Amino acid sequence: MNAPILELRVALTVQDYEKLFTFYNEGLGLDPAALWTNEHGNAVIFEMGRGTLELFDEGHAASVDQLEAGRRVSGQIRFALEVPDLDAALKRVLAKGATLVHEPVVTPWNHYNARLQSPDGLQITLFQVLDKTP
Repeated sequence: MNAPILELRVALTVQDYEKLFTFYNEGLGLDPAALWTNEHGNAVIFEMGRGTLELFDEGHAASVDQLEAGRRVSGQIRFALEVPDLDAALKRVLAKGATLVHEPVVTPWNHYNARLQSPDGLQITLFQVLDKTP
């Protein structure tokens, strides 16, 4: 059976394009896959690996926020991005304008998670999957 969806693409409209371009490019280390500059403005596509969609009810979202941030803070949309080295990624994004919402925690599902806010206010969880062996 063919997959009904071939790609998840999230389109963000931002107020400070250059600042957010730098945040995603240099902070998260994403290379542009496509760039557009014309009389109408600027746009970029960053490929971000495999995409998934998570749906949470309010109770589950509150539980995850409590674990990752100590309180209910995220809105309807939050990015959760897997990184190979959380500490290194966190250092880069903080240097490029992110705000730390909560220090890294180890979750019950054995991920090393940190909650941050992007320069335009988007809640982002960076997570590193820890070794599953004891």
